[in-house]
Amino acid sequence: MRDIQKLSDEQIVEIIRTKDKELFSEIIKRYEEKLLRYASYLLNDSEKAKDSVQNSFIKAYVNLNSFNSKFKFSSWIYRITHNEAINYINKNKNEKPFFENLEIESDENLEEEYSKNEIISMIKTCINQMPIMYKEPLTLYYLEDKSYLEISDILRIPVNTVGVRISRAKALMKKICLKKTK
Repeated sequence: MRDIQKLSDEQIVEIIRTKDKELFSEIIKRYEEKLLRYASYLLNDSEKAKDSVQNSFIKAYVNLNSFNSKFKFSSWIYRITHNEAINYINKNKNEKPFFENLEIESDENLEEEYSKNEIISMIKTCINQMPIMYKEPLTLYYLEDKSYLEISDILRIPVNTVGVRISRAKALMKKICLKKTK
């Protein structure tokens, strides 16, 4: 068999569908960290994000035959994770957000590490105060390095709307963060 790392996601999906179901572990290996990061930004809780991503992988595996290999697999799996996270948010609307402690491993002095933690904490707090319609495209674009077209596929909105929401999200983020520093 060819070297698995050289195969595209779509090629791996075809092999999983026809020959080797165990190869789904390669999909998990490729996407677990990325999807966890994305779900964590949406849910503000790493444990809930882990559950959401685990459910996403289960749904992806079960529905693998419905994936159209003419499209990008990454957009499809992100969309499943997006739906899982939004479903969780909708089911738990009255739950208060849990802000995790951010840890930065560093050999720098304690004062610099404290400053970094403060900045990261402030940015995360600002992002978490944004409405989900702005938080989603902002995190996908800046934190997940997705293109406008991929974001459009994931969120099922027009590409122009992606641009507008990112622009508005940046302005809103600036406004929220400026309030925090005053």
